[in-house]
Amino acid sequence: MPQPHTVRVLRRSRATAALLAVGAALAGGLVPGSATASSHREAPLIAADPTVDNTDLYAFVSPDKPDTVTIVANYFGLQEPNGGPNFYPWAENAHYDINIDNDGDAKPDLTYRYTFATDDRRKNATFLYNNGPVTSINDENLLFRQNYKLELIDQRGGSKVLLRNARSAPSNAGAASMPDFRVIRDQAIAKVPGGGLSYAGPAEDAFFADLRVFDLLYGGNLTEVGQDTLRGFNVNTIALQIPTHMLALKGDAKRNPVIGVWADTERQSIKLSPGQAKADGPFVQVSRLGNPLVNEVVAPAGLKDAFNGLTPDQDGKVKALVDRVTDPELPKLIEQIHKIQAPAGARADLVEIFLTGITTKAGGPIKADLNSQLNNADVMAHMFVPSEMLRLNTAIPPNAQPNRLGLLGGDQQGFPNGRRLTDDVVDIAIQAMEGAAQSGALVQALATGDKVDANDVAFEHKFPYVAVPGNASVNSAVSTKVETKSSVLGDLPAGALIGGALGALVLLGGTVYLWRKRPSKARHRSTRPW
Repeated sequence: MPQPHTVRVLRRSRATAALLAVGAALAGGLVPGSATASSHREAPLIAADPTVDNTDLYAFVSPDKPDTVTIVANYFGLQEPNGGPNFYPWAENAHYDINIDNDGDAKPDLTYRYTFATDDRRKNATFLYNNGPVTSINDENLLFRQNYKLELIDQRGGSKVLLRNARSAPSNAGAASMPDFRVIRDQAIAKVPGGGLSYAGPAEDAFFADLRVFDLLYGGNLTEVGQDTLRGFNVNTIALQIPTHMLALKGDAKRNPVIGVWADTERQSIKLSPGQAKADGPFVQVSRLGNPLVNEVVAPAGLKDAFNGLTPDQDGKVKALVDRVTDPELPKLIEQIHKIQAPAGARADLVEIFLTGITTKAGGPIKADLNSQLNNADVMAHMFVPSEMLRLNTAIPPNAQPNRLGLLGGDQQGFPNGRRLTDDVVDIAIQAMEGAAQSGALVQALATGDKVDANDVAFEHKFPYVAVPGNASVNSAVSTKVETKSSVLGDLPAGALIGGALGALVLLGGTVYLWRKRPSKARHRSTRPW
């Protein structure tokens, strides 16, 4: 289980730290940065280990199977589709965990653990990922394969293997290599005992946002927004669909409909020698994700690595982190740069959203009972521990026409009640930080948000819901324009070319004339004996 790991704190000048803080804060809230998104590369240590970097977490009542919950966890963000020859494998010697807390004690009652093993058939024969078209997941032309084991671990540490040697979908190596990747993707969906489904493999990155932030926050001009920076990038995805009653406290989703969800990854240390890397030592938690944007917007740079190593039951013991919730930085930055007044006083509304779930039983200012485990009928309230996790009330049925602003848009099935793929969490987070959840009204000066309101690729209507990963280079949209300028002569008119050629001949003739007219002493110096 998670163990503490050494935290490296970066030391920077005050000015640099302030700039980074601005970037980090807006990276998750106003307009995420080029190096970060919902949780893409959000902390110094995990930025150097992308294979286990949890970039986004979603949990929602399955729209086509409302008696189940679907959890989607994405990793290894910002994948350029043409990133061969090794593409984007899962890490071996790592645990990819999805945790469920149904009694509110901030400890996992259930953990679904994925571990991966590699079957690399290339050896010394080729550098190619595949040696011909791949038309199925078992095609002999597929030379790099990964399988996984799915275990269910209970609150007492007992484990049961649910899937063994399940096949992960390979990276989408391109149209010539994998002419119909959807067939391969669908063949990678496995049935989980008890009525669930599991998928591990690539997907189009479901997160959508304008990430341009370090350009002085759009030059202090919020009209300079609207570009989906994640367009065209892929991620590695774990999608898990489980019958709701199997996740609920005492197996009773009617009496106890609220669950808490977070994902974490654990790594062994790597012992390096020339040409080799060997896993060594105990597993250490290196990434953690519940609500989107928390480690970006709430935690300062100096706490980001520490946050990734914390378990939820430790959140309340870190005063510096709790202080960042009650006195957040983002609204101050928005006021400073965009002159939009920040809410005054301690932010109990954010404590309710991020740490307790929305409930009247914790004394918060939002007077509603929505998604706290305290609302479960069989919960022991004295055992409840405020902690950061994504909370979902599974009793609220799917909305056939979801509002991108979720709860703020009047849609109780949306974020922060769980998180659907279509929820515009950047715009929601900005509004929440500016007090919209407390006041019950949107902040009109920020109503248009980052103007990226939906994903560029449509989500699917059945499991795993995420879109098939793309296979076109991210910069392919500009390649044609660049190609026309690939020749230094390509854009010059014929007259300029002829004139340039004549000029070159004149210069060449002049050079030869001067060389032949130089003193003979110099011309033959090298033949003299001294």
